[in-house]
Amino acid sequence: MILDPADFSAEAFVTRITPHLIADASRLPVVAPFGDATLDPSLAPSMAERPLRDAAVLVGIVTHPREAGVILTQRTEHLSSHAGQVAFPGGKIDREDSGPIATALREAEEEIGLDPADVAPLGCFSPYASNSGFRIVPVVGLVRPGAALAANPHEVADVFEVPLGFLMNGANHRVANRMWRGQRRYFYEMPFGERYIWGVTAGILRQLFERTWGRGAPPAPGTPASARRSEETS
Repeated sequence: MILDPADFSAEAFVTRITPHLIADASRLPVVAPFGDATLDPSLAPSMAERPLRDAAVLVGIVTHPREAGVILTQRTEHLSSHAGQVAFPGGKIDREDSGPIATALREAEEEIGLDPADVAPLGCFSPYASNSGFRIVPVVGLVRPGAALAANPHEVADVFEVPLGFLMNGANHRVANRMWRGQRRYFYEMPFGERYIWGVTAGILRQLFERTWGRGAPPAPGTPASARRSEETS
């Protein structure tokens, strides 16, 4: 099926995602309804044993005239965690932050030089629980086309955009797996040219997809049977 880029405009995305956003951060669920264990239920017992640290990321939707874009970063190779991976701008919620929206805007300015004045926050998506120990709140915001961006070399190797239509097309989603600490772990991947989008970033994008253009979509190719059963009973 040929997809029209205009179908993935910022306006269309706003219409589809708004019913799933929470404007008041105090009303966000304490227990993250999605996460790494959504796809890989075997992670649930170990994740339940430790408290999660609060974090927020900015899902920046660039409002190009036809098809919107999504801002992503390539992390530097020297970082202590998730080195070299593709990620949204974001980080831990500090005590000084008024909430996840403030965190996402602050981190985006620190990491990629995005002026908060160039972002119109729409609200928060439900938190995502990562196996790395974070309760991540995706903050969805509209970004002005042409907004100046500059990667902070201490954290970000590169800043780039991916067309919204690519990310919101289930045909581009796959489930991969690898051995980790003696266990086979499953995760989403969305390869885009030379960029390898996977893990938490791909997991958040998958949840956004399932509540916008992907409502009722079949599981991604390679989804383990245990995760399919969990989806069917949820």
